[in-house]
Amino acid sequence: MRFTRIVPVLPLATAFVITEPVVFQNLERSGRQLVDNAQNAFDNAQNVLDDAFSKAKDGAKDVYSKIHHAGCDVESWLEGSQFDDSVTDFEEHPHHPHNGEPHHGPPHHGNPHHPPHDQKPNRTVYELINESKYTTKLAKWINEYDDIVQLLNGTKANYTVFAPTDEAFEKIPDHGKKPSKEILKDILLYHVTDDLYPAGRVLKTYTIPTLYTPSSLLGHQQRLTVRVTLKGPAINFYSRLVAVNIFGTNGVVHGVDSILIPPPKVASIIDLLPGEFSTLELGLGKTGLFEKLNSTDFPHEGGTFFTPSNFAFQKLGPRINAFLFSKYGEKYLKALLEYHMVVDQTLYTDAFYDHKGEDRATDRPPYYHYDLPTVLSDKYLAVDVARYGPFVSIRINGFSRVTVHDGVASDGVIQVVSDVLLPPKNAASGEQIFWDGEEMSVEELKERLEPFVDENIEL
Repeated sequence: MRFTRIVPVLPLATAFVITEPVVFQNLERSGRQLVDNAQNAFDNAQNVLDDAFSKAKDGAKDVYSKIHHAGCDVESWLEGSQFDDSVTDFEEHPHHPHNGEPHHGPPHHGNPHHPPHDQKPNRTVYELINESKYTTKLAKWINEYDDIVQLLNGTKANYTVFAPTDEAFEKIPDHGKKPSKEILKDILLYHVTDDLYPAGRVLKTYTIPTLYTPSSLLGHQQRLTVRVTLKGPAINFYSRLVAVNIFGTNGVVHGVDSILIPPPKVASIIDLLPGEFSTLELGLGKTGLFEKLNSTDFPHEGGTFFTPSNFAFQKLGPRINAFLFSKYGEKYLKALLEYHMVVDQTLYTDAFYDHKGEDRATDRPPYYHYDLPTVLSDKYLAVDVARYGPFVSIRINGFSRVTVHDGVASDGVIQVVSDVLLPPKNAASGEQIFWDGEEMSVEELKERLEPFVDENIEL
C-alpha cells in the first residue's frame, strides 16, 4: 500500500470511487439470476434468500482472512487506491456558486420493486433473515432487541439491510471480552438504512446513511462508504457484497462477507496507517494537534480533514520538510496543518452536513462549489466537485485532488489529497494567489504562513 504512479487503466477500478457499469451489471444480473433460480425451485421468500446465499457461498473463493482488532479493516481503506493524480484528468470548468448541497441519490417512495416474474415477496426483511440458514447468527443477534425486530417487521420505511453471513461471524477473534449490549446494538444499526437501496442504487452511490448515530462529535447519521475495489464491490472498503437484491415486503437484503463495524476517530485512522500518514502524524504530534484531534475535550459536530499522504509531503522537497519539522519551523507547520482542517462541516462525495447535522440535499448538479472555513484564521478551502456519469472529481483550491474519497470516521470524514494545501497569498492588487504546485523556496513558504503563525484559532 504505497502511493505510486500506476498505469492509466487502474483508475478505472478505484481512483475516483467509481461504480463500474460492467461490474454492476454483472453483479446485479448475478443477483437477479439467484432470485430467478430460487423462485423456480421454491415457493417462498425464505428459500429465495437461502438459495442466493448458497450460490454466493459456492462462488466466493477470495474471502478475507482477517478482521481488524477493532472490527474495522482499516488497511483495506487505501487498498487499490494509490494513483498518480495526473493519470486521469477532466476538463476544467469555471467555479459555480452553489447554494444547494450534494445528494446521495433520489428518494425512493412507495413499495419496493419486486423480484422478476411478478412474484411478490411474502416475507419482511426480518423474516427473510430470521428464516434463512445462512444468517442464523445475525438472526440470533437481531432477536436480542425487540425494538429492532419490530422495526424490520414494520412498514414505516423501505429498509435496506447489509446482512453478514454466518461465515462473516467466523472472522471475529475468539479472544477478548464480549462488547456491551448497547455497543452491539449500535453495530447492528450500522447495517441498516431506512431507505431502499437495490443493487443498482448501491453501486451508483458513494456513501449511505445508516440508522446508527454516534452519541457525540459527529452530529449526524454514521455513513457507509460504497467502493468498487480491485476485489469487487465492497462496503467500507473491506466488506464485499456476496448476494444482492433479495427483496422483502418492506425492503431489500444484501449479503456481505464481513461485519460492518462503526469506524474509529480520525486520529485513530491516521495512527493505524503509518505507511501512508506517518509524516502527517509526526507533524500533528509535534504541534500538539494530534492530542487535540484524539481528545473529546473540545466539542464539535463532525468535520472534514483533508489529509496529505507521505508522498504529498515529499512533493514539497527536502528543504521545506526540514524547515517545517525543525524547532523554528514548528509554528509554521502548525498553521499549515490547521489549513487542512474543517470543523463542524462534513463534506462527503455525495452529502454535506453543517453544524446543525442537516444533510442538505439537491438534485446533484454536475458541478458545485463549496468554500469551507478552516481552523486557520479567516482562511477557506475552495472545493469544487464535478461529476461525469459514474466518475467524480474533487479539487481543492483548483489544484490538489482528492485521491481517496470518504474515509468515514466517528467524528467526521477523511479526504486524502494529492498535495499539501497551502493558504493563498495576497497580491498587490488584493487578489488571492493560490499555489498550483510550482517549486517553492523556504522563504516563499514562510511568506505565505507568516501572517498566521501567531494567530491560529485553537481547536
